Amino acid sequence: MTENPGKRLCEGRVVAITGGGRGIGRAETIELARHGAHVVVNNRSPDPAHEVAGMIRASGGSAVAHVGDVSDMAVAAGLIELALTSFGRLDVLVNNAGIVRDRMLVNLPEEDWDEVVRVNLKGTYTTLSQAARYWRRMAKEGTPVAAAVINTTSNAGLFRNPGQANYAAAKAGVTSLTVNAAYELAQYGVTANALAPAAATDMSAHVIDPAKRNVDGFDPFAVENVAPLVAWLASMEARDITGRVFEVKGGRIAVVEPWRIGPEHDIGRKWDAADMGPTVTDLVGRARGNVDVLGRE
Repeated sequence: MTENPGKRLCEGRVVAITGGGRGIGRAETIELARHGAHVVVNNRSPDPAHEVAGMIRASGGSAVAHVGDVSDMAVAAGLIELALTSFGRLDVLVNNAGIVRDRMLVNLPEEDWDEVVRVNLKGTYTTLSQAARYWRRMAKEGTPVAAAVINTTSNAGLFRNPGQANYAAAKAGVTSLTVNAAYELAQYGVTANALAPAAATDMSAHVIDPAKRNVDGFDPFAVENVAPLVAWLASMEARDITGRVFEVKGGRIAVVEPWRIGPEHDIGRKWDAADMGPTVTDLVGRARGNVDVLGRE
């Protein structure tokens, strides 16, 4: 996206963003505020939330901090309520809060599974459900709604990444939740999209080759590269885009194409398991193969 300092895409839009105090969420929060949004900055730890909100206010923007773990439904409800009491409404929800607990599946303890699914998947559901209830209420009262949800998935959830079975499962759930929400909430004037960012964060910087962080003076893994797409999807320009998943890395944006039915064969009656081998082998042989960790065949 070309930088256009004179154009503020989110002027007056009220945005609640989870995980907005650090990493990708921090960059997204700053970008949204730069484009004129009133921002509610959620973070589980208080210092990052207050630091980012204070920095935005000091630069002439509008922001308030919200502290808490949004995988708790009461905390999620409080986030939405803070947007309403601070700015009178909610136009955009950005779900960015997430954690990793990397282990190979054979060594993955139950608590690491539960924690990753709780924060990444449940923490997206809680805020989304609370925001959706508010938007449905507004729509039923006759108040025009032009809202947007932007959720954060991952290549691990879209494709695969050995050692991240829990994270992949949670992020795959976020992807499906987003697409389903897009169709459920369209009647209320709400769009829902997701993005899979490739960036150097506290969770991922240690696995990125430092030599790849400088390409002719440009860092393809800088978290700031992800933020412009979030600002655009949060704007009124994106009203016709919903149910989509995007991959963002450096200066590249890609649309991730969904699952589709491939080769098929119907015999019009119940199969006998003993007869299925040749047909299934033929169907798999004609089907497109699974993609690699970068989504390529």
